[in-house]
Amino acid sequence: MTATTLPAPAIRTSALNLWYGSFRALIDVSVDIRHGIITSLIGPSGCGKTTLLRCFNRVNERYPDVRTSGDIHVLGRNIYAPDVSLVELRRAVGMVFQRPNPLPLSIYENVVFGLRLHRPPRALGRAVLDEAVEQALTETGLWKDLKDRLGSSATDLQLEQQQKLCIARLLPLKPEVILMDEPCSALDVEGTRAIEDLMFQLRGRYTIVIVTHSMAQARRASDECIFMLLGEIIEHRRTADLFLVPRDRRTAEYIEGRYG
Repeated sequence: MTATTLPAPAIRTSALNLWYGSFRALIDVSVDIRHGIITSLIGPSGCGKTTLLRCFNRVNERYPDVRTSGDIHVLGRNIYAPDVSLVELRRAVGMVFQRPNPLPLSIYENVVFGLRLHRPPRALGRAVLDEAVEQALTETGLWKDLKDRLGSSATDLQLEQQQKLCIARLLPLKPEVILMDEPCSALDVEGTRAIEDLMFQLRGRYTIVIVTHSMAQARRASDECIFMLLGEIIEHRRTADLFLVPRDRRTAEYIEGRYG
């Protein structure tokens, strides 16, 4: 019998450490995140989950006194290799933040902003841009409502629509990984449900990693779950298994609400 070769993970960290000055925020983090699924990062405030998320496209390096050790491979590439372009990395690994941050431009210009930034003007005829806008807004469920308002300001949209637009802004660049840092924290129940539904629709085509403070959201909206505590990964399992039969006492205590 021939052994089955498992595909390489979308993201792999090996003995990853990160310091903010003298504070060690991540401690020997080694984890594999699989392609095409939704993986949630949970844990109490200050446990390192947002720091870990921001390592995957090296956003942490914008802050002073940050240093790292260990390895991160994204889509098979060592993202710390000297020939890695941060621009190209952040095209492949898009990010959505806690609060919607549409640009103070039209809906249309928000969607094509990345294309205008990364592609030569000669490659961006009106037909190319129009197709990119329609496809991105269709994928995010916005086309029907916004197709006749493309010239309107993006900042006038409802918060849920703004957050969807921020996701749509990533798609013309064809990322393979989408990072979401508490994307529903500013939304009401209906807005949260809409973003979670969108995540399910995008799953498979994209690898999605989401930081959430909501255990209920992690439980219903992710395939795998990573529990972090004090900069370390305590447990990483299929979400249903982690919540129903946690292997580590600290995971059980967090899920039961004993701290955090």
